[in-house]
Formats: sequence, structure tokens, C-alpha cells
Amino acid sequence: MEKVVVAYSGGLDTSYCVKYLQNELNLEVHSVLVNTGGFSEEELKVVEAKAYDMGVKSHTNQNILDIYYDKAIKYMVYGNVLKNNTYPLSVSAERVFQAIEVVEYAKSINAKYIAHGSTGAGNDQVRFDMIFQTLAPNIEIITPIRDLKLSRQEEIAYLKKHGVDYPWSKAKYSINKGIWGTSVGGVETLTSHQALPESAYPSQLEKTEPTDIKLHFEKGQLVGMNDEMDSSVNTILKLEAIASKYAIGRDIHVGDTIVGIKGRVGFEAAAATVIIKAHHLLEKHVLSKWQQNMKEGLGSTYGMLLHDGQYFEPVMRDIEAFLTNSQKTVTGEVFVTLKPYHFSLNGVESKHDLMKSKFGEYGEANKAWSAEDAKGFIKILGTANKIYHSVNS
Repeated sequence: MEKVVVAYSGGLDTSYCVKYLQNELNLEVHSVLVNTGGFSEEELKVVEAKAYDMGVKSHTNQNILDIYYDKAIKYMVYGNVLKNNTYPLSVSAERVFQAIEVVEYAKSINAKYIAHGSTGAGNDQVRFDMIFQTLAPNIEIITPIRDLKLSRQEEIAYLKKHGVDYPWSKAKYSINKGIWGTSVGGVETLTSHQALPESAYPSQLEKTEPTDIKLHFEKGQLVGMNDEMDSSVNTILKLEAIASKYAIGRDIHVGDTIVGIKGRVGFEAAAATVIIKAHHLLEKHVLSKWQQNMKEGLGSTYGMLLHDGQYFEPVMRDIEAFLTNSQKTVTGEVFVTLKPYHFSLNGVESKHDLMKSKFGEYGEANKAWSAEDAKGFIKILGTANKIYHSVNS
């Protein structure tokens, strides 16, 4: 019997895939869940039990938090990546790395097929298929939901017919959680004008008294908080636990999907939002004007390519090399105050702070030039403008 690996999350779509592959295609089904921060240990056990209830031959849970950080989150921080100046790619970036792990697992058990539960209307089908085709061109991709154009009720009816009768009642909001944030979709996000209600967000406001924190960066990477040094992954999780209680990092992203239509999605990303903004402030102090200027464009391009599943486009490695090199002096502490629904960046301390220059203090006094030097500089700086206007007036 031929083997197929299903990217399994325990939801309706992937459960349908398991039963369809068994009953209609007579395949030996192996399921894998790739955790990028969205599942607790208890939730992973529940998903595993459900997979075996479905009749899979084997199920495995893969935790790739460290890999995901090292291959993507690190560079998204370096590039201050916020798609359309809003969205920190909370869920879209992790799909690429989930797909990579699914491929590696499929190869390890000599599977002939890979299956996933994407529909034909979203971004994830593109991300998954592109990675599968690139890394495993000889493994065939099966997508029953997309190919059969199934409705939710048709999926439920099929599962019941085959003895699966979980409470598949559709939640009012679609929640996808990961270490870099949580997406929230609902009827409101299908409109152009409605906001998500407070209750739609998984993290509710629990704290109202402001809290001061200190974030430690080493060459662009978050390496500690409040003088407690730790791995970047652990520090992100600690910050999320604190900042999410203030309901920080909520917004609605409006953007262009990979398939060409406009889309809206709500999200909450407390840690990601604070880290990116704190990192950006530190860069303002330690990088040159032209380093910052060049990084803005490259960071935006990197985020767009990653969002669109183009992780293996060679230019991504080129951008990563630039971003890494730009972080040589991005070391220091950033002082932040967490407040209900927002936060304040109070300042930085860094041995590389360019405001500590001995040349002068902006708007106050200079120590490196005379008044005549300043007048001459301004006169020369304005020469091109004077020529243009004298010729074209």
C-alpha cells in the first residue's frame, strides 16, 4: 500500500483528508503536525489522539520553534518587517517552514504522496504547493478540498458517513496561532468597514497598570529582558506572556493575496509588535542614515517575498546577508512601557549610540565647526537648487 503524508492540525479539513485518502484512494495515511508555537503540550496530545481515532498509521508532532526563529523571525526583526506597514507576517511566514518539515518527513518514510486541506481560494495552497514542488518534485500533491470544491457541510456529512462524529460546529472566528502572532478571521473581516469586536481576540485585557520593561539586543537579536538573558525564542515567549495581558498588538491587515484578490485579516501580535518597534528605535540610534534608508526597501521586499511563499528565491539569501551585516552595531537596551492596548518606547542605551558624538548636540551647540563653516556649507548645499530655479524661473 502506497504511503501518503497529511499535514494535520486536527481540524475539519485535514480530518476529511485523512478519511478521503483512506477510503477513496486506499492509501496508508501518516499524519504530521508541525508546531510553530500555536499548540500547547496538552493540545498536541489531543490532536495526536484524534489522528489515531481517524485511523492514521502513524502520527508525529514536530516542534520547529528554533528553526523557524533562525530561518525567518530573526530576519524579520533585522528588516523590521511589517507588511503594508502593519502586519508582522504572524501566520503567513510560518507556513513555508511547516511545508519544509512535511516534505522532509515524507521523504524519511518514503511516501509517494503529500496531502493538505487547503481550499482553492487562499494563500496557503500556494505556499504549500510551491515548497512541495521545489523540494520534492517527484512526490505527488493531493488536495481533496480544493479539487472537489467541497462545502463545509459536505465534509461533515462525509465524515459522519464514515463514523466520525466530532462536534464540528464552526467557530464564529477562525484563529491561527503561532509564536509570532495570531490571525483572527470572521464575518467582519470579509467586509471593508467593520471592526472585529473585543471578544474576537484570544488575548483579553487583563492588566491596566503600566509596566516598565527593558529589552536586551545583541547584534539585532533579542537576547534578554529585564537583565535576564535567555534564548531569543524563550525571550519572545516571555514577552508575549506579559504584553498580551495588555491586549497590545491588535490591528486589521489589508493586503494583496498571492492569488490576486484583496484580503482583510485581524491579528494580535504583542511580542512581535513590541520587538520590531524596539529594534527599529535602537537602529535609529546606531545606524547611519543610508543604512536605514537601504534597509527599509530591502526589509519590505523580504517580507513580501516571504509572504508569497518565495522563500527559495535566491535573492532571499542575498537580502539576508545584507540584513545580517547591517546588525553589527545593533546592540544595547531599549526601555519600553507597556500600557492597555499600546506601549511607549522611552529610549535606548548603547555603546554604539551615534547621539553620543563629540561633534555637537542637535539644536543646541556644535563643537566641530564655526559659524562661517556653517554658512559656507549651506551656500554650497543650496547651489543646485539655485541653478535650477534661475534657469527655469
